[in-house]
Formats: sequence, C-alpha cells, structure tokens
Amino acid sequence: MDTQSPESPVRTAHLPQVTEPRNPGMDLDLDWVRAVQANTSAIERRAATLPGRRSVKKEYQAAWLLKAITMIDLTTLSGDDTVGRVRRLCAKARQPVAPSVLQALDMPPITTGAVCVYHDMIETAVSALKGTGIPVAAVSTGFPAGLSPFHLRVAEIEESVKAGAEEIDIVISRRHVLSGDWQALYDEMKAFRVACGDAHVKAILATGELGSLRNVARASLVCMMAGADFIKTSTGKESVNATLPVTLVMIRAIRDFYDRTGYRVGYKPAGGISKAKDALVYLSLIKDELGDRWLEPDLFRFGASSLLGDIERQLEHYVTGAYSAGYRHSMG
Repeated sequence: MDTQSPESPVRTAHLPQVTEPRNPGMDLDLDWVRAVQANTSAIERRAATLPGRRSVKKEYQAAWLLKAITMIDLTTLSGDDTVGRVRRLCAKARQPVAPSVLQALDMPPITTGAVCVYHDMIETAVSALKGTGIPVAAVSTGFPAGLSPFHLRVAEIEESVKAGAEEIDIVISRRHVLSGDWQALYDEMKAFRVACGDAHVKAILATGELGSLRNVARASLVCMMAGADFIKTSTGKESVNATLPVTLVMIRAIRDFYDRTGYRVGYKPAGGISKAKDALVYLSLIKDELGDRWLEPDLFRFGASSLLGDIERQLEHYVTGAYSAGYRHSMG
C-alpha cells in the first residue's frame, strides 16, 4: 500500500483542499432528484453478501487496517467531555499505533484523519494538534437533533470556524426530507456551506430517521447539489446509525453525482462501527463501488471512537501472535 514518507508534509495527507477541487454545488435539479429511486430488497440482498465477498488475511489485512487508521475521525461527543479527555484523544490521534508495532511492520509514523469534538473543545483540540496537520472537526447546527433556531445554527458554524475548526459536521433538518421539501433542504444546506467558508462541510443525514432508502438517496443528492464536501450517515446518537444498505445507497449517489458533474464528494459512515472486520467490509465496498481514489482521508472517513482500539489489537496480534488486553488501548 502507498504510504507517506517521513519527509513529506503531514498536512497534505489530510486536508481535502490540497488534493481535490471542492464541490462548488449546482442549481437544484428537482427532475433529477425526483427521478431517484431505491430498490430496497435488491439493496438489502446486495448488502447481505458483502461481508463474505472479500477476505483479506495476514500482511494484506495489516496494510488495510493501517490505511483505515488514517481515515478515522477520532471522536468524543459526550456531555462529560473534559479538557484532559480531549488532550488524551489528540495525543492518540498523533500516535494511534505503538511505535514498536509500526517498526515491526516497517511503517513510518501515521496519524488519524481528524479529531472531532463539540464546539466548546475546539480550542483545546487545536492547541493539542498544533503543527501536526491533523484537522479539527466540530459538530454543529444544534447537533444532534438540528432543531435550534436557524440563525443560531448558522452562527454556531461561524463561531466554530473562527475558533479554528477546519471541518464542520452539520445536521440537516429531517422534516424537510420526510415532507419532500427538497427546496428547503437545498436552501438550508447552501446556507450552511456559505457559513463554513474555507472549512469543509460534512452533511449528516441521520439516515436512521429518514424513513426509507429512497429518501436517503434523494437527501444525499440534494446536499451534494448544495455544495456538501462530504455526506455522512449519522450523528451516532440515533437508534440506527451506519449500515451497509445505507452506505450502498449513499456511495452510489456520490458516484452518480461525480459522473454528471466531475466533482468528487466524500463519504463518512458514523456510529456503530467498532470492529476492525467491519472497517474492512466498508473499505472493500468503497473500492468496489467508487474506486481507489476514494480510499484516501480527503474522500473517506470513519466516524468512530472505539474502532481504533480494536484495530490496534488486530495489528498487535499480527505482529506478536497474541491479543493484547482491551484496557491497554483505552482513550477515555
């Protein structure tokens, strides 16, 4: 697998604007939106076959898992977050794998794709990550429900950008999707994109609350038309978060958008992805459906907090032949 040399600038491995033109958005095309359908039974059948379609072992598995680490948005979004916890999370983002394991794998140092926090912890995270090139992502717009007054949601984005967040994870108003008000969703997303300025915006669809896979497909498309840099499954707070059927629908919407516009939009599954084997399934699906270009941090991220710990255990098992205790990889 390709790796970054120790002499290369760390920043180029992470910031999307360095390697890919941003999606500028386009006018809302309601004919395109309304033409989008989703064959739920076919999608679910295809998704059910995915875990058995690809099997990577030994050094190939280790290589894929190292790649997965570089695409994790290491996240803490708890009401009891503290400055100390965020600093520990940032230290883990800077050195996600033990140097001895990397040395055994003949790998240079790697980092996670980003650190994701609430607005109140942006300053702490920016300070802790200074000089690393690891961007800070902030959840915004009344996360997770997105039901605060609109002007406050816009102002929250602006404050987070001012505080140093380079990526903003916004939540859409689910009611616009459920009522089929695509113009309202487009206008909302467009306003959020403008408020982000140079910061990249990830549109969280909260797919578990959208009612159908067709709604997921249409909402994905509308958000990309409005200029989303990424589309993201979930807040992690819903009862149903990232799933393979939803992923298949969203990345095919991304592929369709790219085919028609020439702009690549990123994808971020979030919530419930905690096992290394699950990460491998998602990566293989991205490779099959979108191609190798999307297997980079500027176009794919995992929204996760516990996934890294399981990947570490798998890498240590590959190197030493034994599994380490879970508490050795705690980040809390």
